[in-house]
Amino acid sequence: MEKEIIFEAKHMHKEFGPTIALKDVDFTLRRGEIRGLIGENGSGKSTIMSIASGMQSATSGEMFYHGKPWHPQTMVESQKQGISMILQEANSIPNITVAHNIFAGREKEFMSHGIFNSGKMAREAQKILDSFGVSHIRAQDSINKYSFEDRKLVELVRCVDENTEILVVDETTTALSQQGRDILYDLIHRMASNGKAVVFISHDIDEIFDQCNALTVLRDGEIVGTVSEEEILACRNSDNRKEAVKPVRHMMVGREMGEKYYREDMERSSLPETILEVSHLTFGQIKDFSLSLKRGEIVGIGGLSGCGMHEVGRAIFGLEKLKSGSVICNNSPIRTPLDAIRQNMGYISKNRDTEALIMQGAIGDNIALPSLDRLSHCTFISPGKERDLIQEQIDSLSIKCNNSKQYVSTLSGGNKQKVSFAKWMANDSEVVIMDCPTRGVDVGVKQSMYQIMEEMKKNGKAIIMISEEMTELIGMSDRLLIMKDFQVTKEFDRSPNLKQTDIIEYMI
Repeated sequence: MEKEIIFEAKHMHKEFGPTIALKDVDFTLRRGEIRGLIGENGSGKSTIMSIASGMQSATSGEMFYHGKPWHPQTMVESQKQGISMILQEANSIPNITVAHNIFAGREKEFMSHGIFNSGKMAREAQKILDSFGVSHIRAQDSINKYSFEDRKLVELVRCVDENTEILVVDETTTALSQQGRDILYDLIHRMASNGKAVVFISHDIDEIFDQCNALTVLRDGEIVGTVSEEEILACRNSDNRKEAVKPVRHMMVGREMGEKYYREDMERSSLPETILEVSHLTFGQIKDFSLSLKRGEIVGIGGLSGCGMHEVGRAIFGLEKLKSGSVICNNSPIRTPLDAIRQNMGYISKNRDTEALIMQGAIGDNIALPSLDRLSHCTFISPGKERDLIQEQIDSLSIKCNNSKQYVSTLSGGNKQKVSFAKWMANDSEVVIMDCPTRGVDVGVKQSMYQIMEEMKKNGKAIIMISEEMTELIGMSDRLLIMKDFQVTKEFDRSPNLKQTDIIEYMI
């Protein structure tokens, strides 16, 4: 017996100027489903659910919720009616407390005779935090105190209550540690068992097959296939998961993907010249961090969220004020980001929307910005050279856009990340610090980014790759530094015998 339909979209069509994001899409969601939505960047998977949750409107088409026409005007209205969406990027409100974030838009619940009871709000918020298993987050604290991961957990707490009928999870797990992911996984399975519905948007095919009981695949704004619960179970239980998911990968990209993914060479290698010397950095909670980086070397830095690895990347690029220690690149001291850029360093921030990109700027301006010195002659910038430089990066990274003048804010998460990558490729940076470089990027783009990293290595460029993905670190690094409690606990050389189990004990 089929489960009851809770949400339905018919002939949904969405245009952004000349770009068609959705083409006549029919989508059905039933009670008890954890419906995976998967596809390449720009395939339309987030667009469907952002329309359903009131974030934007469709160009044409119909939606039905509980069998009745559905026309939400805002996300707040949608959430009150039972459809909540956790966005990929940070969506917390800065400079206010955790409690105010949780009850944003609901402050009237804590008013009595015209007086606002902040203590009552904090107590209620703390009860909710405790019930989600995140009691380390204190309701009365400023949200600014907490990491990106903890802020995502606060967003989760804010989105879900007893009235939630449909929860949309949009690439949220890329920002979470395993502990945070487990909290989310437990929640979505409890919702499904209670007859609610979940839409789980992810690029991670293994995660989709492990957590979902139905799957819809999109490509270029169209639904190109579905996978039933029986097929998902068969894949989950397969002795060869890689082969079992091949048809889904093919549906996603419309072509066969090559077997090559990570580096195939398994020996540590580099050129003899040291290009970057990081000596005894001490700042914040980091004490005495040192690192040497040679030309043609990829050094990975890994650990659990909160171990200090992201702060180290910022400090090397001059974004943190040091108490002591030094960073020397090309024999010149790095004290500020301007020093770093002048010594041909680049930095891809984990916090893409707030640090890596100018969201209300054009794609072309973002790409060209670090290269302005190279493009200028006697303070005059050659429009032709700038245009060629920008177009070369748009083409080489297959950035899906109308043209280079399109605002970055209008791009999908994965295409934003490509722009973040492109700005330093355009500048031909000799050293690039990559903090979670493939977060929110689909499998096809990941593959091409790894190939770019290999090409950079062959050309004598040097890379520091900070990542929470063990397979990525093992697959790409010449050396791997593991951090715990703001210090390095172990260093591994590249080896065909290196496994995740060898590493984990130095992280926990």
